[in-house]
Amino acid sequence: MSTVTISAADVNKLRMQTGAGMMDCKKALMEANGDFEQAIDYLRKKGQKVAANRADKEAKEGYILAKTNDDATKGYLVALSCETDFVAKSADFVKFADDLVNVAVSTNANSIDDLKSQKMADLTVADKLFDIIGKIGEKIDITAYEVIEAPKVVIYIHPGNKVVSMVGMSTGTAASDVAKDVAMQIAAMSPVAIDKDDVDSRTLEREIEIGKEQARAEGKPEEMLEKIAQGKLNKFYKENTLLNQQFIKDDKMDIRTYLDKTEKGLTVKVFRRIQIG
Repeated sequence: MSTVTISAADVNKLRMQTGAGMMDCKKALMEANGDFEQAIDYLRKKGQKVAANRADKEAKEGYILAKTNDDATKGYLVALSCETDFVAKSADFVKFADDLVNVAVSTNANSIDDLKSQKMADLTVADKLFDIIGKIGEKIDITAYEVIEAPKVVIYIHPGNKVVSMVGMSTGTAASDVAKDVAMQIAAMSPVAIDKDDVDSRTLEREIEIGKEQARAEGKPEEMLEKIAQGKLNKFYKENTLLNQQFIKDDKMDIRTYLDKTEKGLTVKVFRRIQIG
């Protein structure tokens, strides 16, 4: 055990540098014989130990943020997850999420691994995550990261930051309020694709199989099942593909009609929707 005297001022200094708890800082300084750099390493290792110990925990809570670049042609979305809603709402956690999305925008990171390799002050994002884990004591990780690019990207963040959507419009002249309406539609209705032709084959196969089973349960003839299931796809497309969904602000039109009315030929190039919890 260290015989070096650790002052309250030293403990406070380390707390200010790392954000770790008072007793953790005191123990780190004692283990490091008063050496601040070694103490910081000790705390970081403690964070890594916390991460390993909590690897089997579920991080179902969290905070999502998204921002665009300066000309709104690229959007970046970061979902930072944790174990409890208490932590998700804490100032330190929210600030860290904000710092992450700012790093994403400034570095143009293209994946979670790329983002984790970027520098945040004098540490990489990955190392900073370990520091935060050590300070908070919960499993914390970047669980979703999305980047989209289009002539105009608009973001909608639902109150509470649990659901966030990004939409890329086909023209840079698209009105911001119209694009925001579409982003809100995506957040509320969770479409699986932009249009009918964009639905992946696996989803279509599943829907056809479900349609067949429903028709079979209703006693329909076996030779009619395929035709009935194909017919049910029209309802699926209307409910689950963005351009064919009823507009949540006016159910007398679908999104395709709403966009075309506001700007002839306007459509959606890409979208992303992420939800926590």
